[in-house]
Amino acid sequence: MSHIVVIGAGQAGASLVAMLRKDGFDGEITLIGAEPVVPYQRPPLSKAYLLGEMAVERLYLRPEKFYANQNIALRLGQPVTAIDPVGKTVTVAGDVIRYDQLALTTGSQPHRLPAAIGGDLEGVFVVRTLADVDAMAASVTEGARALIVGGGYIGLEAAAVAAKRGVAVTLVEMADRILQRVACPETSAFFRDLHRDHGVDIREGVGLERLAGSDGRVTGAVLADGTTLDVDFVIVGVGIFPSTDLAERAGLALNNGIEVDDFGRTSDPEIWAAGDCACFPHDGGRLRLESVPNAIDQAECVARNMLGAQERYIPRPWFWSDQYDVKLQIAGLNTGYDRIVTRTGDKGAVSFWYFKGDKLLAVDAMNDPRAYLIGKRLIDAGRTADPEAIADPETDLKALLAS
Repeated sequence: MSHIVVIGAGQAGASLVAMLRKDGFDGEITLIGAEPVVPYQRPPLSKAYLLGEMAVERLYLRPEKFYANQNIALRLGQPVTAIDPVGKTVTVAGDVIRYDQLALTTGSQPHRLPAAIGGDLEGVFVVRTLADVDAMAASVTEGARALIVGGGYIGLEAAAVAAKRGVAVTLVEMADRILQRVACPETSAFFRDLHRDHGVDIREGVGLERLAGSDGRVTGAVLADGTTLDVDFVIVGVGIFPSTDLAERAGLALNNGIEVDDFGRTSDPEIWAAGDCACFPHDGGRLRLESVPNAIDQAECVARNMLGAQERYIPRPWFWSDQYDVKLQIAGLNTGYDRIVTRTGDKGAVSFWYFKGDKLLAVDAMNDPRAYLIGKRLIDAGRTADPEAIADPETDLKALLAS
């Protein structure tokens, strides 16, 4: 009987094994995860779960009984230590498991502060796993003083939750502006104003020099401009990197992640990859997407291809972020934009439309789901729209789909 092994029990891994069964695979499936918990959602960790508004059971993508009912063997809390592509085996917890096909959905890991500048002090946290958030929960209390390092979406979401809990928050971003790597200046300005309206002290163009501590616990920070801060805890949100150690030791080709072809196959024909860890062909180059929608879509495509579908993966990127009472929805990829068109909506809603020449690339929509949906449909269809019509608040956006 054929045996498919999946390493990585996150969103991509869970989606892949579920699709294998849905598409009729009746062989053995083993899903291996380093964390001792069934696959769960990550986005709510730094929001509803940290706020205490979501029970841990609601994080689970599926109840544990689903895997038993689908005859999917779970090996949780047991990181894989080796892959042998020649013998077609993986080693986990001392056991050697043979596979016929292997999928790597190993995800990504957060960058951490070096120990040399205090990154190993107690009270310094990252936001990636359930254990990470459980560890910081007791620190996020009213009256505490927090330093958030990094002005990307993870840092801003953490700042929003901390501020809502009554924490005095200082956020530092080494770049000239928050969200500089991922968004236009207009989106940065929107969220800068939003956070400052909620009492967050945002400092841009300022890096962290080092953390100070007492008895092994963080107590303060020294910024690159010489400013000193008293802090009770630190949250580090300075990006993530793909988890490729196993793939590298197995001799697989790497290229900003695990290199895969249009179908999700790695340089070894019996090994596949999907999700944050996979870098795939796109628009004449290569792309690696860090998002839940990509993890699901790519993993499901890979599952079908493992069963012989020969289906090329075509991404339709979209993302979201929740901060305070604002829902940001993003459609498309803004790489290479040279013009921003602003559209205002009702009750403070606003959207920023990214163009390269006459081509619509992406949309950032704040509390404007209609703008997001219309923009996404245009982008997914490879269509554009008249910038002047978009900017006119009297334009019925739905009419853009018919033009």
